[in-house]
Amino acid sequence: MSFVTENPRGGCVLAGINSVLAAINHVCPILHSGPGCCMQTTAAEQGNSGHKHACFVSGVSLPSSNMLEKEVVFGGVNKLRTTIQGAIEVIDADAYFVLTGCTAGIIGDDIASATDEFTAKGHKVYAIETPGFAGDSLLGYETVWNTFLDKVIQPPREDVKAKRARPLVNIFGIVPYHDPYWSGTLEEIDRILSKLGIEVNTFFTKHQGIDVVEHCSEADLNIIINPWLFNGPAKKFEKKFGVPSLRFPFVPVGATDTSRFVREVAAALKLDSALVDKVIAEEEDYVYSYLAQSIGQLSWKRFAVAGDASSAIGLTRYLANDYSFSPVLVVITETIYRPEDKERIIQNISQLEYAAAPKIVFASDQWEINQAILNEPEDISLLVGSTNEKEIGLEKQIQFLNATFPLNDRLVFNRTYAGYRGSLTFTEDLYDNL
Repeated sequence: MSFVTENPRGGCVLAGINSVLAAINHVCPILHSGPGCCMQTTAAEQGNSGHKHACFVSGVSLPSSNMLEKEVVFGGVNKLRTTIQGAIEVIDADAYFVLTGCTAGIIGDDIASATDEFTAKGHKVYAIETPGFAGDSLLGYETVWNTFLDKVIQPPREDVKAKRARPLVNIFGIVPYHDPYWSGTLEEIDRILSKLGIEVNTFFTKHQGIDVVEHCSEADLNIIINPWLFNGPAKKFEKKFGVPSLRFPFVPVGATDTSRFVREVAAALKLDSALVDKVIAEEEDYVYSYLAQSIGQLSWKRFAVAGDASSAIGLTRYLANDYSFSPVLVVITETIYRPEDKERIIQNISQLEYAAAPKIVFASDQWEINQAILNEPEDISLLVGSTNEKEIGLEKQIQFLNATFPLNDRLVFNRTYAGYRGSLTFTEDLYDNL
């Protein structure tokens, strides 16, 4: 290796795949890997996400072939067959997905031959042949959806689609566990869109399971809430099933950007403008009636944000546009490869309503992130970041709020900073951390 990344945020592809599948109701991942992969991949994502873990099949007790030296030398497909059979007999799942660890990927085990045998018997068993060394956990999110598009999602039932009275949308870009607030964020987005008369597939809340995935091709629109993720699957989705996509390039936080989100979705679905105006008016009144009660409670801050692009953009814009704080520095902690994605991120951070644009740094190495914050020449009185930045906040003796991944020193169920109501929670947490 030419370099080492200090404190990488998240795990390998296998960790990402494991966490996404774990968030779908009654789905069972089966690992074809070494004996440590269950624990390590779970710790990398779920263990750093507000201490909320999978509840159907715990990440540390997943079925696994536990490949050892014998399987490396002679192949592990036979052992995998017995592992799949045991999982089907013991775990009453609606679908099973066989995932490959690095060991299976290196020796080239043909896991599809094993899964096909069980599929032929009527079991929903699918292979995801992407070993951990292929990339990071965010690639795992896209890998899952590419697999769904290739093997799971069915053509739309036109008779069912024709009878549906309300538009249906799929929500993408909110990554389970890699976003500590994923449950609450999806619930808030669902709540808002439901008020507009929209049915919502979140896939990871409301106990939605593999049946929802199978029929999500019947949606009228895919909504991607992220500045860069899901690019490939979105194109495949439209080409295969004709479902168009709307990309909203960050998690909306607060009334200003959430109302922008609502109007963009409404325009894409051609919703009734009177209903849209009514919902926005009600939601904005709800938020502003509370914020009006806290005027003067929080003194003016010069702030820095460190986190994944979607969260960092949303939090920065809320603090600058809705709360009139001054942004100094934003550190994007994901590795962004495509120039057009970087430009989209920079544009949404730089084009603020009232404040001058902050300095923007792209750094995924913790030492580089720390140096960017420590060596910032302008004064910073508030730092919003992950558990990894807490020590830097203490060193600079400034207010710190743990709000981005990884987050391992607080418990998170359905808390969110997104949307209208989530912004009130975010503001409360700012006051709690004075």
